[in-house]
Amino acid sequence: MVGANLKAETMALMEKRVAMETEMNSIVGRLCNPGGPGLSGNLVDSEGFPREDIDIPVVRAERRRLAELRSEHSEITDKISANIQILHSVRPTSRASSTKDSGPEASISSGEVTSLSASMQTGGFSVTSRAMDVDVVTCIPFAMVDEINESSPAAEDGLQLGDQVVKFGNVEGGDNLLQRLAAEAQSSQGQAVSVGVIRQGAKVDLSVTPRIWQGRGLLGYLLILR
Repeated sequence: MVGANLKAETMALMEKRVAMETEMNSIVGRLCNPGGPGLSGNLVDSEGFPREDIDIPVVRAERRRLAELRSEHSEITDKISANIQILHSVRPTSRASSTKDSGPEASISSGEVTSLSASMQTGGFSVTSRAMDVDVVTCIPFAMVDEINESSPAAEDGLQLGDQVVKFGNVEGGDNLLQRLAAEAQSSQGQAVSVGVIRQGAKVDLSVTPRIWQGRGLLGYLLILR
């Protein structure tokens, strides 16, 4: 059965993606520990010598593994989204027409869609069902918090190292991200900005206020674009 096979494939992809997200979060946690090198921090000291406080080969290996996982995670997310669209398109248009005209390979049953949609919710991707209708909501991070200065607006307002940013005010991805993010912060100085992040596989909504403080910038953090 086409529908059942596609459903099984999609569920397997979801399980694989959950495992990948768990591994990614573990790597980010280790790299972003206090005093750690972060996701892109220098591996040499101010004099150009290898840092003695970190295991450089391990850091390089973990950064490389994280890059591989991010790439594969993006591919799997795209595949899951495509599968859901197919499942949506092959659902029966009505009970009568499904019974009379459609064979077992032509559609996926209401129970199957409901079971699939109830199970497929993780790390920024959710699927919900309403009377045989499937809605796909995809939140793909476009940046990750790599550094946060103590007592900075970002730290005080709840951002954490490793947070994967999916929304910053009106910015939700696209081109010229650095310029648009800077413009959004400048135009919102002193005003709360809604920020959405993926943290430990769950969506977290925050409110951050760009403002003048004793450090550099209006937020005091470093983002790495994905």
